Amino acid sequence: MASAATVPSILELRHSITDDNIIAPESFETQTRLLEENFYLKNYVVPGVDTGNSTTATPAEYEQRLTKLPTVIDLPYNSIVKNYIEMYLTRRRGLVADMLALHNYYGRFFEEELLKEGMPVELEYLPVIESAINPNAVSRAGAVGLWQFMPATAKGLGMEINSLVDERRDPRISSRNAARYLKQLHDIYNDWSLAIAAYNCGPGNVNKALRRAGAEGDVKKDFWDIYNYLPSETRGYVPAFIAANYVMNYYRQHGISPTIVKRHLTTDTVRINKYVHFNQIAAVLNIPVEEIRMLNPQFLKDVIPGDYRPYNLTLPTQQCLSYIMSEKRILDYDSDLYARRTTAEPGGTTPAVALTSDGGQANLANASRQTANAEENHEIASQSTERTVTKTHVVQRGENIRDIAKLYGVSATDIKRWNKLRRGKVKEGDRLTVEVVEHVTPDEVHVVAAPEVAQVFPKDEKPAETAEPSTTPTTTKSGSATRTETKPAPAPVKENTQRTKATKTSVHKVKKGDTLDRIAKKYGTTVAAIQAANGMKKGDTRIQIGQNLKIPAKGGTAKSSKKSSRKRRR
Repeated sequence: MASAATVPSILELRHSITDDNIIAPESFETQTRLLEENFYLKNYVVPGVDTGNSTTATPAEYEQRLTKLPTVIDLPYNSIVKNYIEMYLTRRRGLVADMLALHNYYGRFFEEELLKEGMPVELEYLPVIESAINPNAVSRAGAVGLWQFMPATAKGLGMEINSLVDERRDPRISSRNAARYLKQLHDIYNDWSLAIAAYNCGPGNVNKALRRAGAEGDVKKDFWDIYNYLPSETRGYVPAFIAANYVMNYYRQHGISPTIVKRHLTTDTVRINKYVHFNQIAAVLNIPVEEIRMLNPQFLKDVIPGDYRPYNLTLPTQQCLSYIMSEKRILDYDSDLYARRTTAEPGGTTPAVALTSDGGQANLANASRQTANAEENHEIASQSTERTVTKTHVVQRGENIRDIAKLYGVSATDIKRWNKLRRGKVKEGDRLTVEVVEHVTPDEVHVVAAPEVAQVFPKDEKPAETAEPSTTPTTTKSGSATRTETKPAPAPVKENTQRTKATKTSVHKVKKGDTLDRIAKKYGTTVAAIQAANGMKKGDTRIQIGQNLKIPAKGGTAKSSKKSSRKRRR
């Protein structure tokens, strides 16, 4: 350790330190155009007019003004603080103007929660360097919200994080927990500069820096004593905090006009203990859904899962009573669209089958079928297949979309889509199209072996080439005896030959990522052949997920498929 004569005094370090290797907080990278999309900035304030006067002050003026601020926390001046101040006042002037506007709304949460914990109010400017006062800010490391909590720290403080709710984004809850966490850190170090540094890099890094700086026994150290032993980002963190206090108090002296509030936003909260979607609230109360999102950024998917546990919903004060009086209408609004499925039966509408063991008899039976079939090498249908059938449902008295969906084992959303219903309302006598998947068991399946591919058809769609055997049995009687003979079957007509060609097709259900070109390559055919087989125009390449496409066999032509299609309709 260096001798006492060579170690700079704390006063010298605070006021004369220089460092070209510090890393500025991520908030300096915030794009003002992203902040300007905030609903509050767009609807409640008028941005101040920038006079363009980006003049800076002298070091003496910076130091004097910082000294005059009524703060408990020391705000010393040095060249690093100067660099941050002038970055705000020149290159990031627009960001300062936006943060001043956002502070009109979010600042009250900061102040209230800090005062409740008996904390210095100047800590309200930590979100300036943490998130640029953006409740939806997410850092590269995964910290989230106004106060940039990491998941482990947030959960340790009792904050909820799941797929639907992230309380790190809640302005009041995150401010409350930030105040408590800062109080815990101050209790550890009894020094605000160290507590602020630990908020940024964690107590472990601060403790390690203290050990390396030789803090032993009653020797008191602060941020500036351990500066050289801290991570590079933390070395710039306390100076940035000092600069934030400067610009948020002295912006007028540098030509940044204050934001004008064109209408005040006062809010209150409603306790929600039901599952409700923002769209339902917005429609009934006539509130823009963007405003509900701005007031409640903790709800990640526009859903309040109040049936899991009660949550507070923030609304403009005049709308809170409206919600309480209209809650039933809100919950009933498009309830089919936003309801969650509570039960599901395997196989859709097929009754559930109890799982039992047959001692391997099914496997033995399948093996014997394969052995008997070996000479012709036909494929065996060992599992059930499916086919989509379009049905028409006539709405009966008292039925709604949800009842009909449950009847057919489909979703209410699909029924609305198939019938182009903007709202989930139907009346008696309406005719609805419903697409139902029917299951075909192996016993109902007829198997065809083609030269290129074996295909499976339901029995009621048995193809022509396997419909007749090569011989026809006839029965004659002689006295009391009955004799069975076989006679050659008549030669197939030309029409049957064309049917044989036409049935060498298969059906492909379009999946995500499919294109006509990919499907054609997969089945060894061409795009033109698929288009012709499905009645598509030559230049039409649009397909939809879930659509069933007829795929002509290898070597098959679109012409033969069309002929076959015409003959089947006769």
